[in-house]
Amino acid sequence: MADYTYDVAVVGGGILGVATAMEFVHRHPRLSVGVLEKEDRLAAHQTGHNSGVIHSGIYYKPGSLKAQNCVTGSKSLMEFCDEAGVEYELCGKVIVATREDELGRLDDLHERGVANGVPGLEMIGPERLKEIEPHSAGIRALWSPNTGIVDYTEVTEAYARRFQENGGDVLMGAKVEDVSQDTDGAITVETSRGDVSAKYLVNCAGLYAHTIAAKMGAPYDMRIIPFRGEYYTLTPEGASLVRGLIYPVPDPRFPFLGVHFTKGIHGGVEAGPNAVLAFAQEGYTKFKVNIGETLATLSFPGFWGMAGRYWKTAFQEYYRSFSKGAFTRSLQRLVPEVESRHLGEGGAGVRAQAVERTGALVDDFRITVTGSAIHVRNAPSPGATASLSISRGIVDMAEEAFTLG
Repeated sequence: MADYTYDVAVVGGGILGVATAMEFVHRHPRLSVGVLEKEDRLAAHQTGHNSGVIHSGIYYKPGSLKAQNCVTGSKSLMEFCDEAGVEYELCGKVIVATREDELGRLDDLHERGVANGVPGLEMIGPERLKEIEPHSAGIRALWSPNTGIVDYTEVTEAYARRFQENGGDVLMGAKVEDVSQDTDGAITVETSRGDVSAKYLVNCAGLYAHTIAAKMGAPYDMRIIPFRGEYYTLTPEGASLVRGLIYPVPDPRFPFLGVHFTKGIHGGVEAGPNAVLAFAQEGYTKFKVNIGETLATLSFPGFWGMAGRYWKTAFQEYYRSFSKGAFTRSLQRLVPEVESRHLGEGGAGVRAQAVERTGALVDDFRITVTGSAIHVRNAPSPGATASLSISRGIVDMAEEAFTLG
Protein backbone atom coordinates (compact mmCIF):
# COMPACT_ATOMS: atom_id res chain seq x y z
CA MET A 1 0.00 0.00 0.00
CA ALA A 2 1.31 3.44 -0.95
CA ASP A 3 2.43 5.87 1.74
CA TYR A 4 0.90 8.81 -0.17
CA THR A 5 -1.92 8.86 -2.70
CA TYR A 6 -2.77 11.68 -5.11
CA ASP A 7 -4.78 12.21 -8.23
CA VAL A 8 -1.85 14.16 -9.69
CA ALA A 9 1.79 13.91 -8.61
CA VAL A 10 4.13 16.65 -9.82
CA VAL A 11 7.82 15.73 -9.75
CA GLY A 12 10.03 18.75 -9.10
CA GLY A 13 9.71 21.67 -6.70
CA GLY A 14 11.17 24.27 -9.02
CA ILE A 15 9.16 27.23 -10.25
CA LEU A 16 7.48 25.36 -13.10
CA GLY A 17 6.52 22.31 -11.05
CA VAL A 18 4.96 24.43 -8.30
CA ALA A 19 3.23 26.73 -10.82
CA THR A 20 1.71 23.68 -12.53
CA ALA A 21 0.52 22.20 -9.24
CA MET A 22 -1.01 25.55 -8.31
CA GLU A 23 -2.84 25.71 -11.65
CA PHE A 24 -4.21 22.17 -11.18
CA VAL A 25 -5.80 22.92 -7.81
CA HIS A 26 -7.08 26.27 -9.07
CA ARG A 27 -8.93 24.73 -12.00
CA HIS A 28 -9.76 21.36 -10.42
CA PRO A 29 -10.18 21.96 -6.68
CA ARG A 30 -11.53 18.43 -6.09
CA LEU A 31 -8.28 16.84 -7.24
CA SER A 32 -5.63 15.86 -4.71
CA VAL A 33 -2.29 17.17 -5.96
CA GLY A 34 1.17 16.61 -4.49
CA VAL A 35 4.55 18.08 -5.36
CA LEU A 36 7.52 15.74 -4.85
CA GLU A 37 10.78 17.61 -4.16
CA LYS A 38 14.00 15.79 -3.34
CA GLU A 39 15.63 18.69 -1.46
CA ASP A 40 14.61 20.21 1.87
CA ARG A 41 13.55 23.44 0.16
CA LEU A 42 11.85 24.57 -3.02
CA ALA A 43 13.65 26.19 -5.96
CA ALA A 44 16.95 24.58 -4.95
CA HIS A 45 18.38 24.08 -8.44
CA GLN A 46 17.77 25.92 -11.72
CA THR A 47 15.13 28.23 -10.25
CA GLY A 48 17.30 29.32 -7.36
CA HIS A 49 20.48 29.73 -9.39
CA ASN A 50 19.31 31.89 -12.29
CA SER A 51 19.83 35.61 -12.84
CA GLY A 52 16.33 36.68 -11.81
CA VAL A 53 15.44 38.41 -15.07
CA ILE A 54 11.82 38.86 -16.13
CA HIS A 55 12.32 38.48 -19.87
CA SER A 56 10.17 40.48 -22.25
CA GLY A 57 10.23 38.12 -25.27
CA ILE A 58 12.74 39.70 -27.65
CA TYR A 59 14.92 36.74 -28.60
CA TYR A 60 12.44 34.06 -29.58
CA LYS A 61 11.24 33.01 -33.01
CA PRO A 62 7.75 34.42 -33.64
CA GLY A 63 5.12 31.73 -33.23
CA SER A 64 7.35 29.54 -31.07
CA LEU A 65 6.25 28.33 -27.65
CA LYS A 66 8.93 30.50 -26.09
CA ALA A 67 7.60 33.62 -27.81
CA GLN A 68 3.96 32.86 -27.04
CA ASN A 69 4.54 31.99 -23.41
CA CYS A 70 7.12 34.64 -22.55
CA VAL A 71 5.03 37.69 -23.43
CA THR A 72 1.86 36.41 -21.77
CA GLY A 73 3.81 34.82 -18.93
CA SER A 74 5.71 37.97 -17.97
CA LYS A 75 2.45 39.89 -17.71
CA SER A 76 0.87 37.14 -15.60
CA LEU A 77 3.98 36.91 -13.42
CA MET A 78 3.94 40.60 -12.57
CA GLU A 79 0.21 40.52 -11.86
CA PHE A 80 0.78 37.59 -9.49
CA CYS A 81 3.66 39.42 -7.77
CA ASP A 82 1.40 42.45 -7.27
CA GLU A 83 -1.27 40.24 -5.67
CA ALA A 84 1.15 38.24 -3.53
CA GLY A 85 3.36 41.12 -2.44
CA VAL A 86 6.51 39.80 -4.14
CA GLU A 87 8.97 42.56 -4.98
CA TYR A 88 10.02 43.10 -8.60
CA GLU A 89 11.39 46.00 -10.62
CA LEU A 90 11.10 46.98 -14.27
CA CYS A 91 14.67 48.24 -14.50
CA GLY A 92 14.91 47.83 -18.27
CA LYS A 93 17.53 46.24 -20.50
CA VAL A 94 19.81 47.45 -23.28
CA ILE A 95 21.15 45.03 -25.89
CA VAL A 96 24.29 46.77 -27.11
CA ALA A 97 25.95 46.49 -30.52
CA THR A 98 29.64 47.34 -30.29
CA ARG A 99 30.64 46.42 -33.86
CA GLU A 100 29.22 47.15 -37.32
CA ASP A 101 28.75 43.44 -38.03
CA GLU A 102 26.27 43.21 -35.12
CA LEU A 103 23.86 45.83 -36.45
CA GLY A 104 21.98 43.47 -38.75
CA ARG A 105 21.42 41.03 -35.91
CA LEU A 106 20.26 43.87 -33.67
CA ASP A 107 17.71 44.85 -36.32
CA ASP A 108 16.55 41.23 -36.47
CA LEU A 109 16.04 41.21 -32.68
CA HIS A 110 13.99 44.40 -32.94
CA GLU A 111 11.81 42.85 -35.63
CA ARG A 112 11.34 39.69 -33.54
CA GLY A 113 10.40 41.66 -30.46
CA VAL A 114 7.84 43.72 -32.35
CA ALA A 115 6.41 40.58 -33.98
CA ASN A 116 6.12 38.96 -30.54
CA GLY A 117 4.22 41.93 -29.11
CA VAL A 118 6.95 43.11 -26.73
CA PRO A 119 5.85 46.55 -25.48
CA GLY A 120 7.99 49.68 -25.55
CA LEU A 121 10.93 48.49 -27.67
CA GLU A 122 13.09 51.29 -29.00
CA MET A 123 16.18 51.32 -31.19
CA ILE A 124 18.55 53.92 -29.76
CA GLY A 125 21.86 55.58 -30.61
CA PRO A 126 24.95 56.22 -28.46
CA GLU A 127 23.58 59.42 -26.91
CA ARG A 128 20.37 57.82 -25.65
CA LEU A 129 22.38 54.76 -24.51
CA LYS A 130 24.53 57.07 -22.36
CA GLU A 131 21.40 58.50 -20.77
CA ILE A 132 20.18 55.03 -19.81
CA GLU A 133 23.54 53.43 -18.99
CA PRO A 134 26.15 56.20 -18.63
CA HIS A 135 29.12 53.81 -18.52
CA SER A 136 28.13 51.55 -21.41
CA ALA A 137 29.59 51.95 -24.88
CA GLY A 138 28.09 50.96 -28.21
CA ILE A 139 27.27 52.20 -31.67
CA ARG A 140 23.60 51.32 -31.33
CA ALA A 141 21.37 49.52 -28.82
CA LEU A 142 17.92 48.03 -28.40
CA TRP A 143 16.15 49.41 -25.32
CA SER A 144 13.53 47.24 -23.61
CA PRO A 145 12.00 49.26 -20.75
CA ASN A 146 9.66 46.45 -19.70
CA THR A 147 12.35 43.90 -18.88
CA GLY A 148 12.55 43.40 -15.12
CA ILE A 149 14.14 41.60 -12.21
CA VAL A 150 12.71 39.46 -9.41
CA ASP A 151 13.76 36.75 -6.95
CA TYR A 152 12.40 33.53 -8.44
CA THR A 153 12.87 31.63 -5.20
CA GLU A 154 10.47 34.09 -3.54
CA VAL A 155 8.07 33.68 -6.46
CA THR A 156 8.17 29.88 -6.12
CA GLU A 157 7.54 30.10 -2.40
CA ALA A 158 4.56 32.39 -3.04
CA TYR A 159 3.21 29.90 -5.61
CA ALA A 160 3.61 27.16 -2.99
CA ARG A 161 1.69 29.13 -0.37
CA ARG A 162 -1.18 29.67 -2.81
CA PHE A 163 -1.06 25.98 -3.77
CA GLN A 164 -1.16 24.80 -0.16
CA GLU A 165 -3.87 27.27 0.80
CA ASN A 166 -5.99 25.62 -1.90
CA GLY A 167 -5.40 22.14 -0.51
CA GLY A 168 -2.20 21.09 -2.24
CA ASP A 169 0.53 19.02 -0.60
CA VAL A 170 4.32 19.47 -0.81
CA LEU A 171 6.59 16.56 0.11
CA MET A 172 10.14 17.69 0.81
CA GLY A 173 12.99 15.19 0.88
CA ALA A 174 11.13 12.95 -1.58
CA LYS A 175 13.80 11.98 -4.08
CA VAL A 176 12.38 9.91 -6.92
CA GLU A 177 14.16 6.56 -7.09
CA ASP A 178 11.92 4.76 -9.58
CA VAL A 179 8.65 5.19 -11.46
CA SER A 180 6.37 2.48 -12.83
CA GLN A 181 2.93 2.28 -14.38
CA ASP A 182 0.46 -0.60 -14.01
CA THR A 183 -1.52 -2.05 -16.89
CA ASP A 184 -4.57 -0.17 -15.65
CA GLY A 185 -2.62 3.11 -15.83
CA ALA A 186 -1.96 3.68 -12.11
CA ILE A 187 1.45 5.18 -11.41
CA THR A 188 3.73 4.28 -8.51
CA VAL A 189 6.58 6.62 -7.67
CA GLU A 190 9.18 5.18 -5.33
CA THR A 191 10.77 7.99 -3.31
CA SER A 192 13.13 8.36 -0.38
CA ARG A 193 10.06 9.20 1.75
CA GLY A 194 8.04 6.19 0.68
CA ASP A 195 5.85 5.14 -2.23
CA VAL A 196 3.50 7.61 -3.91
CA SER A 197 0.48 6.37 -5.85
CA ALA A 198 -1.03 8.67 -8.47
CA LYS A 199 -3.49 8.52 -11.32
CA TYR A 200 -1.43 11.02 -13.29
CA LEU A 201 2.11 12.35 -13.19
CA VAL A 202 3.65 15.62 -14.37
CA ASN A 203 7.40 15.46 -14.82
CA CYS A 204 9.00 18.85 -14.06
CA ALA A 205 12.29 17.35 -12.93
CA GLY A 206 14.50 19.82 -14.81
CA LEU A 207 18.02 18.44 -15.06
CA TYR A 208 16.66 14.90 -14.59
CA ALA A 209 13.55 15.22 -16.75
CA HIS A 210 14.96 12.90 -19.42
CA THR A 211 15.57 10.16 -16.83
CA ILE A 212 11.98 10.12 -15.59
CA ALA A 213 10.61 10.47 -19.13
CA ALA A 214 12.58 7.38 -20.19
CA LYS A 215 11.19 5.40 -17.24
CA MET A 216 7.68 6.35 -18.40
CA GLY A 217 8.19 5.16 -21.96
CA ALA A 218 9.31 8.33 -23.71
CA PRO A 219 11.69 7.66 -26.63
CA TYR A 220 15.38 8.23 -25.93
CA ASP A 221 15.55 10.77 -28.73
CA MET A 222 16.91 13.62 -26.60
CA ARG A 223 18.86 14.11 -23.41
CA ILE A 224 19.46 16.93 -20.97
CA ILE A 225 23.09 18.07 -21.22
CA PRO A 226 24.10 20.27 -18.25
CA PHE A 227 25.90 23.56 -18.92
CA ARG A 228 27.30 25.50 -16.00
CA GLY A 229 27.01 29.26 -16.11
CA GLU A 230 29.51 31.03 -13.86
CA TYR A 231 29.05 34.55 -12.50
CA TYR A 232 31.18 37.16 -10.81
CA THR A 233 29.66 39.61 -8.34
CA LEU A 234 30.77 43.20 -8.90
CA THR A 235 32.32 45.12 -6.05
CA PRO A 236 30.40 48.23 -4.95
CA GLU A 237 32.71 50.36 -7.13
CA GLY A 238 32.08 48.12 -10.13
CA ALA A 239 28.33 47.93 -9.45
CA SER A 240 28.15 51.74 -9.60
CA LEU A 241 28.91 51.44 -13.33
CA VAL A 242 25.64 49.58 -14.03
CA ARG A 243 22.07 50.81 -13.59
CA GLY A 244 20.02 47.91 -14.95
CA LEU A 245 20.63 45.10 -17.44
CA ILE A 246 23.31 45.36 -20.14
CA TYR A 247 23.50 42.56 -22.71
CA PRO A 248 25.56 41.96 -25.87
CA VAL A 249 24.06 41.13 -29.24
CA PRO A 250 23.90 37.29 -29.20
CA ASP A 251 26.51 35.41 -31.21
CA PRO A 252 24.69 33.19 -33.74
CA ARG A 253 27.51 30.63 -33.53
CA PHE A 254 26.51 29.80 -29.95
CA PRO A 255 23.07 29.14 -28.43
CA PHE A 256 23.56 31.22 -25.26
CA LEU A 257 23.33 34.98 -24.79
CA GLY A 258 26.93 35.81 -23.87
CA VAL A 259 28.27 37.39 -20.69
CA HIS A 260 26.29 40.40 -19.51
CA PHE A 261 25.51 42.59 -16.50
CA THR A 262 22.46 41.90 -14.34
CA LYS A 263 21.22 44.09 -11.52
CA GLY A 264 19.83 42.05 -8.62
CA ILE A 265 16.48 42.70 -6.98
CA HIS A 266 18.17 42.65 -3.56
CA GLY A 267 21.01 44.94 -4.65
CA GLY A 268 24.35 44.36 -6.28
CA VAL A 269 25.23 43.44 -9.86
CA GLU A 270 26.26 40.10 -11.33
CA ALA A 271 28.52 39.72 -14.37
CA GLY A 272 28.23 36.61 -16.52
CA PRO A 273 27.42 33.85 -17.16
CA ASN A 274 29.70 31.89 -19.41
CA ALA A 275 28.50 28.46 -20.55
CA VAL A 276 30.69 25.39 -20.03
CA LEU A 277 29.86 21.70 -20.01
CA ALA A 278 29.27 20.46 -16.45
CA PHE A 279 30.50 17.01 -15.44
CA ALA A 280 27.47 16.36 -13.25
CA GLN A 281 23.80 17.17 -13.76
CA GLU A 282 24.08 19.44 -10.72
CA GLY A 283 27.67 20.48 -11.37
CA TYR A 284 27.69 23.95 -9.84
CA THR A 285 31.47 24.00 -9.39
CA LYS A 286 34.35 23.34 -11.78
CA PHE A 287 35.50 20.29 -9.89
CA LYS A 288 32.23 18.52 -9.15
CA VAL A 289 32.20 15.30 -11.16
CA ASN A 290 29.64 12.50 -11.25
CA ILE A 291 31.27 9.68 -13.19
CA GLY A 292 28.02 7.88 -13.98
CA GLU A 293 26.26 10.98 -15.25
CA THR A 294 29.29 12.09 -17.25
CA LEU A 295 29.60 8.69 -18.91
CA ALA A 296 25.89 8.76 -19.73
CA THR A 297 26.36 12.16 -21.39
CA LEU A 298 29.40 11.00 -23.33
CA SER A 299 27.62 7.83 -24.49
CA PHE A 300 24.73 9.80 -25.96
CA PRO A 301 25.27 10.20 -29.73
CA GLY A 302 23.84 13.71 -29.67
CA PHE A 303 26.63 14.92 -27.40
CA TRP A 304 29.25 14.23 -30.06
CA GLY A 305 27.14 15.82 -32.78
CA MET A 306 26.80 18.93 -30.63
CA ALA A 307 30.52 18.92 -29.79
CA GLY A 308 31.38 18.75 -33.47
CA ARG A 309 29.33 21.87 -34.14
CA TYR A 310 30.47 23.99 -31.20
CA TRP A 311 33.94 22.78 -30.17
CA LYS A 312 35.70 26.08 -31.01
CA THR A 313 33.25 28.15 -29.03
CA ALA A 314 33.34 25.59 -26.20
CA PHE A 315 37.13 25.92 -26.01
CA GLN A 316 36.81 29.71 -25.76
CA GLU A 317 34.24 29.35 -22.98
CA TYR A 318 36.51 27.02 -20.99
CA TYR A 319 39.41 29.42 -21.41
CA ARG A 320 37.27 32.26 -20.09
CA SER A 321 36.12 30.04 -17.21
CA PHE A 322 39.71 29.73 -15.95
CA SER A 323 40.90 33.20 -17.01
CA LYS A 324 39.58 36.18 -15.09
CA GLY A 325 41.38 38.44 -17.56
CA ALA A 326 39.54 36.91 -20.53
CA PHE A 327 36.23 37.22 -18.66
CA THR A 328 36.99 40.87 -17.92
CA ARG A 329 37.83 41.64 -21.56
CA SER A 330 34.47 40.23 -22.65
CA LEU A 331 32.70 42.49 -20.16
CA GLN A 332 34.73 45.52 -21.21
CA ARG A 333 33.12 45.41 -24.64
CA LEU A 334 29.91 46.53 -22.92
CA VAL A 335 31.31 48.64 -20.06
CA PRO A 336 34.90 49.69 -20.83
CA GLU A 337 35.56 50.99 -17.30
CA VAL A 338 35.10 47.57 -15.68
CA GLU A 339 38.39 46.17 -14.43
CA SER A 340 39.46 42.79 -13.12
CA ARG A 341 39.60 44.19 -9.58
CA HIS A 342 35.86 44.90 -9.81
CA LEU A 343 35.03 41.19 -10.18
CA GLY A 344 34.40 39.49 -6.84
CA GLU A 345 33.50 35.90 -6.07
CA GLY A 346 30.15 34.87 -7.49
CA GLY A 347 27.96 31.85 -7.92
CA ALA A 348 26.92 29.51 -10.71
CA GLY A 349 23.85 27.93 -12.17
CA VAL A 350 23.29 24.92 -14.41
CA ARG A 351 21.18 25.15 -17.54
CA ALA A 352 19.29 22.00 -18.54
CA GLN A 353 19.84 22.05 -22.29
CA ALA A 354 18.03 19.37 -24.26
CA VAL A 355 20.01 17.89 -27.17
CA GLU A 356 18.60 15.61 -29.85
CA ARG A 357 20.32 12.41 -31.00
CA THR A 358 21.47 14.28 -34.12
CA GLY A 359 23.34 16.79 -31.97
CA ALA A 360 20.87 19.58 -32.63
CA LEU A 361 20.03 21.73 -29.64
CA VAL A 362 16.33 21.80 -28.80
CA ASP A 363 15.61 25.50 -29.16
CA ASP A 364 11.97 25.64 -28.09
CA PHE A 365 10.03 24.36 -25.11
CA ARG A 366 9.14 20.70 -25.53
CA ILE A 367 6.35 19.08 -23.53
CA THR A 368 5.06 15.59 -24.37
CA VAL A 369 2.53 13.01 -23.14
CA THR A 370 3.20 9.32 -22.49
CA GLY A 371 0.32 7.27 -21.13
CA SER A 372 -0.82 8.92 -17.91
CA ALA A 373 2.14 11.31 -17.69
CA ILE A 374 3.13 14.71 -19.06
CA HIS A 375 6.84 15.45 -19.41
CA VAL A 376 8.42 18.91 -19.54
CA ARG A 377 11.43 17.75 -21.49
CA ASN A 378 12.89 21.17 -22.31
CA ALA A 379 12.04 24.45 -20.57
CA PRO A 380 15.18 26.60 -20.24
CA SER A 381 15.09 30.40 -20.22
CA PRO A 382 12.56 32.04 -20.34
CA GLY A 383 10.95 29.16 -18.43
CA ALA A 384 10.83 31.01 -15.11
CA THR A 385 9.39 34.17 -16.67
CA ALA A 386 6.81 32.09 -18.53
CA SER A 387 6.02 29.71 -15.65
CA LEU A 388 2.36 30.71 -15.22
CA SER A 389 1.68 30.60 -18.94
CA ILE A 390 3.43 27.25 -19.38
CA SER A 391 1.53 25.82 -16.40
CA ARG A 392 -1.77 26.77 -18.02
CA GLY A 393 -0.69 24.96 -21.18
CA ILE A 394 0.26 21.84 -19.20
CA VAL A 395 -3.13 21.71 -17.49
CA ASP A 396 -4.79 22.25 -20.88
CA MET A 397 -2.87 19.20 -22.13
CA ALA A 398 -3.94 17.19 -19.08
CA GLU A 399 -7.59 18.09 -19.60
CA GLU A 400 -7.37 16.91 -23.19
CA ALA A 401 -5.36 13.73 -22.56
CA PHE A 402 -6.71 12.56 -19.20
CA THR A 403 -10.02 12.08 -17.43
CA LEU A 404 -9.49 14.48 -14.57
CA GLY A 405 -13.03 14.34 -13.20
